[in-house]
Amino acid sequence: MESTNSFRLRKQALKPIETARSSASQRDEEVSKNNGQRTCEEEPLSPSSRLYHEPNFNVYVIAIMGCKTKIYPDVVKANLGHSLLRHPRFSSLQVENNGEMRWVPTEVDLERHVIVPELDQNMDSPDKFLEDYVYNLSKTTIDKSQPLWDLHLLNLRTSESEAVGIFRIHHSLGDGTSLLSLLLACTRQMKDSKALPTIPIRKKKDKKSDRIGIWRILLRFWFVLQVFWNTVVDVFMFIATALFLTDTQNPLKGLPGSESTPRRIVYRTVSLDDIKFVKNAMNTTINDVAFGMTQAGLSRYINRMCSENKKDGGATETNNLPKSIRLRSNLLVNIRPAPGIQALADMMEKDAEVKWGNWIGYVLLPFTIAVREDPLDYVRNAKAIIDRKKRSLEAFCTFYIADWALNLFGIKAASALSHKVISRTTMCFSNMVGPVEEIGFCGHPMAFLAPSSYGQPYALMINFQSYIDKMTIVLSVDEGTIPNPHQLCDDIVESLQVIKDAVLTRGLA
Repeated sequence: MESTNSFRLRKQALKPIETARSSASQRDEEVSKNNGQRTCEEEPLSPSSRLYHEPNFNVYVIAIMGCKTKIYPDVVKANLGHSLLRHPRFSSLQVENNGEMRWVPTEVDLERHVIVPELDQNMDSPDKFLEDYVYNLSKTTIDKSQPLWDLHLLNLRTSESEAVGIFRIHHSLGDGTSLLSLLLACTRQMKDSKALPTIPIRKKKDKKSDRIGIWRILLRFWFVLQVFWNTVVDVFMFIATALFLTDTQNPLKGLPGSESTPRRIVYRTVSLDDIKFVKNAMNTTINDVAFGMTQAGLSRYINRMCSENKKDGGATETNNLPKSIRLRSNLLVNIRPAPGIQALADMMEKDAEVKWGNWIGYVLLPFTIAVREDPLDYVRNAKAIIDRKKRSLEAFCTFYIADWALNLFGIKAASALSHKVISRTTMCFSNMVGPVEEIGFCGHPMAFLAPSSYGQPYALMINFQSYIDKMTIVLSVDEGTIPNPHQLCDDIVESLQVIKDAVLTRGLA
């Protein structure tokens, strides 16, 4: 990491434009004057948002932001007043009345939301302190007498940053992708204090084809047939999972009640260029490589755990795995298109309206656990699985199944259905795209971004988060199930190096 002495806070970003309290008050006055035109006024919670208030779904999103400079709390509070607090969800209470929960605008007291603990700057292990701080945070919830978010500012020099900010947001405020987009909309590029972060957009393939006539018709028919068949199979597996089908008991699968256990959140940073190197050499995507290296890392870890009682101390070269392991990740997909960063920034600056909320569908992603002679097979297998999932409407169908259950049987039944599907799988896996240039949060240049969550009914969650030329791998684990999360994280990181070495050895680059 570059020397932090070369970074200075930009003066333009440090100027307080208005106080948070006055901003909230003015907004409440505007809501009253506009006769309820703002959607935040007494708006009912969506069914998916209500779901996250059920006892077995009290989920919080965590975003750990490493900064390259000391954090100035007064500057952060001043900037929150004219950015984050202008979003109605972050300045509203969730009030229950006659069995119905509604968003009720309120005046935000930032002294309750922004926590700045006094720290010993001479502590022995700042990295361990940060890890324990987040662990202890996962034991707590946010008082419902205030909007359900807070921000912890730690002026603590770690191995990767000079200071750390920890955002904690209740999942009822939005899905992970939308919440991360909102946080990024509050940042600006360090090279241009007025420019929003740039998020890479996947280029659409050229649909032009030399095939004409009957061949084009046949190809389209074959594609539709594949989508139909894959969707039928995926929906059947979803229903079977809700009724009886569970993953094989394995060293990563949590016990009943995992949602109530605190979480140890650990992370490692690898080179995004290494992932792109493998991607280009194998003609795949970054998602394929991230999934493949995760399959390889989980296989190494489970193989070691299965052989831990042997005298070799758990060698990973020998196959000690059971003949068959069913291990799936449950992806919660928001089928409503996430608002873009520009739209969110416009909303906070101009009071524009954007679509917001949790419209959750489920995707069951199978992981292949095996000891392979060729490390590249992990990526090839990952590509085949992801390509097949792309040709399925699983997320949309499972959303409407859950919505049907909610409307027909109520929130309790929908919560039970969701809990059964999630608890009968092993883990959660996601890969989120981040800015391609250095950004600053309230003028503080960011070194890394590590998002995760706690309160979910499984023992393991793995998030990949890119930022500039780095990829941060974040694990949220229940230590009762996974007592050595650092080893698991190292196995995933080492698997990338093994796959890269295999590419070089075979001369594929």
